[in-house]
Amino acid sequence: MGEVSPPRAVSLLVLLILVVFASPVAAASPIRQRRFESIFSLGDSYGDTGNGPVVFGWHGIANPVMRPPYGSTFFRRPTGRNCDGRLPIDFLAESLGLPLVPPFLAHNGTAAADRSFRRGANFAVGGATALDTAFFHRWDPPGGNVFPLNTSLAVQMQWFEESLKPSLCATTKECKDLFGRSLFFVGAFGANDYLLSLAANKSIHQVRTYVPEVVRTISKAVQRLIQHGATTVVVPGVIPVGCAPPVLVTFADPDPAAYDARTGCLKAINDLAAHHNALLQESLRELEAKQHNRRPAGVGGVTIIYADFFTPVVEMVTSPAKFGFEGDVLTLCCGGQGRFNYNKRVFCGDPGAVRCRDPSARLFWDGVHLTEAAYRYIAAGWLSSIKSPARSDGSGGTNRTDATPTVESSC
Repeated sequence: MGEVSPPRAVSLLVLLILVVFASPVAAASPIRQRRFESIFSLGDSYGDTGNGPVVFGWHGIANPVMRPPYGSTFFRRPTGRNCDGRLPIDFLAESLGLPLVPPFLAHNGTAAADRSFRRGANFAVGGATALDTAFFHRWDPPGGNVFPLNTSLAVQMQWFEESLKPSLCATTKECKDLFGRSLFFVGAFGANDYLLSLAANKSIHQVRTYVPEVVRTISKAVQRLIQHGATTVVVPGVIPVGCAPPVLVTFADPDPAAYDARTGCLKAINDLAAHHNALLQESLRELEAKQHNRRPAGVGGVTIIYADFFTPVVEMVTSPAKFGFEGDVLTLCCGGQGRFNYNKRVFCGDPGAVRCRDPSARLFWDGVHLTEAAYRYIAAGWLSSIKSPARSDGSGGTNRTDATPTVESSC
């Protein structure tokens, strides 16, 4: 993969900021359908329901997701989501009979708003990284760079632990009762970490060495949430990033062998994503096994569900007609004039931007983000595993779907 020039790197960085078939990792308790009373979520733009514009506002930056055509498919107005409509977390909330999860920061993030948050709160922010932002700012050009903004997983955990939790429960028992009846999401985290690194001219080999630390950071957050009382945690992997239109353009390779013949996606970047997903699943299995061994007899266990973001997207790319998508499946629905409708100078909603007639016939919405139609299929798979998690054998082994590292690496 060739080096990325500074203008192209900056373009990708900005796009990343603007811009489910599920596999149960483990369930220490018998198969059953659990009734959830609230949803709490940490993540990036794949789960951000409105925090991004608030954070951008802190820095005096306008966020394009607050203008049409964002939100046009379902909400009929921009809501702060990087999508034409609903995200997976929206579909899951609806299916579980819960209200859409409110963005914590858009409700001032204060204890005074605790009534709004007893049914759940969303801390996800578009452009968020798993690693602390200082990791990336060490590569800043002279004069510095505002992106990535300080919304990492650690920061979101701080919002949850220090700002929200004290307003919801006062004792350990109260917190365990509340959070034990809640569904938690951690992720998807990782895509921004790797793409920001690649945009800073780090090689695939270098970026691959960051994966273990990214995975450890995610797993530690899951463990902390369990300590607070969470008993059901969903942890999505990353999408096949090498299929995303801006990635295909920014990291275009002159060697035809760099592309998967089946998908047209960049093999090296998808292998990186598959490596992340494989290590994440392994880490979550180990974490579940530890929780099982610590559980007193007769006490309900912890369910950790790995949500596969990779395999369904690959299937949509290879079999678009099956999902009602048009044949040029890698083309953006909303973007600028250019290959795959991607233009680093023209974003969705800009004057001169192009927009497809029917978002439901497209996989990709505005860059690395998907359309509501794609998220609907993904959420359906996640819901299946949330309602009926597989039984663990107590040793960390688990029942899994076809979302194996071998399948993922084939893209």
